[in-house]
Amino acid sequence: MDETAETGEIRGTAQGTAPVPLSVLDLVTVGAGRTATDALHTSVEIARLAESRGFHRYWVAEHHSMPGVASSSPAVILAHLAAHTDRIRLGSGGVMLPNHAPLVIAEQFGTLEAMAPGRIDLGLGRAPGTDGATAAALRRTQRMGEGADDFPEQLAELTRFLDDDFPDGHPYARIRAVPGPVQSTSPGGVQSPHRPPVWLLGSSGFSARLAGALGLPFAFAHHFSAQNTIPALDLYRESFRPSAVLDAPYALIGVSALAADEEKEARRQVLAAALSMVRLRTGRPGLVPTPEEAEAYEFSSMEREFVGSWNANVIHGTADEVRAGLDDLQKRTGADELMITGNAHGGDVRLRSYELIADAYGLPKEQGAQV
Repeated sequence: MDETAETGEIRGTAQGTAPVPLSVLDLVTVGAGRTATDALHTSVEIARLAESRGFHRYWVAEHHSMPGVASSSPAVILAHLAAHTDRIRLGSGGVMLPNHAPLVIAEQFGTLEAMAPGRIDLGLGRAPGTDGATAAALRRTQRMGEGADDFPEQLAELTRFLDDDFPDGHPYARIRAVPGPVQSTSPGGVQSPHRPPVWLLGSSGFSARLAGALGLPFAFAHHFSAQNTIPALDLYRESFRPSAVLDAPYALIGVSALAADEEKEARRQVLAAALSMVRLRTGRPGLVPTPEEAEAYEFSSMEREFVGSWNANVIHGTADEVRAGLDDLQKRTGADELMITGNAHGGDVRLRSYELIADAYGLPKEQGAQV
């Protein structure tokens, strides 16, 4: 593996007046009255906008059995996005490793790398990305801790498939992940010098410590585990050991942020997204409701408390207010990159939010860009 090339693929460059590189996390949310086709079309529009405005990367998160989240197959969506973009990095934020055989992931992301050379990230998580029953259906086991407990071993196996370097005598020594490095060693073979850099994702200390020990980049889910952000980042930095991948820690955080032309409209939109979370957390997952439905909904006292707590972690308002919130968060956490996820009912609202944030930071505008 080319150490310099991979380090360059991981570290982004801040654009405009942004304190660090800005990126996008997409859940491919589906609003009431909309279809998954609509949501995927929005994803293409946002990816094109992000590319034209200098966002560093665009990740898709694996979720299952959630009507309002159409990102159950990250590799498929990333292939679609690769066909509609030219330069922006694309990746998983993340693929849930215990849900899949490591060889399958190596093959999928080797294929993506062949489609978009030098543009693919492989972010890995150990959570199921769903409820226990759905996780059991995915993993074909009722022992839900089994996959998560084996995560370091699964990660090591996946990495060896990506690098094609199982030692002699290993049961998988003669098995190749294709597309992959084996093609460069076959007679007449020529292989891309790139391979997708591996990121570890987390919402607690486990992956933070593991990423640090292995010298890998780390992505923390601040957008739903804000109380653990600083402890996890501290643990990652304290645990970090230089590797062939990184000579110093590199951590991004996922941030829930939504900008609108008026503060009142931003509040309406995040209320609808919060109602969607209320229903998910109480076992009633559905499509993202409209702001009108959320305004008419009679929240119980417990639900109102949840909404208040949830929205306290969503940076929202006008573009200037969101910029100030992002700047403060980056300063408090020392994050090397901010990955913004903007959840709302309508795709047009999400698209406008990213446009406003780009404008607030004076991100470059690509001449003639189609978004």
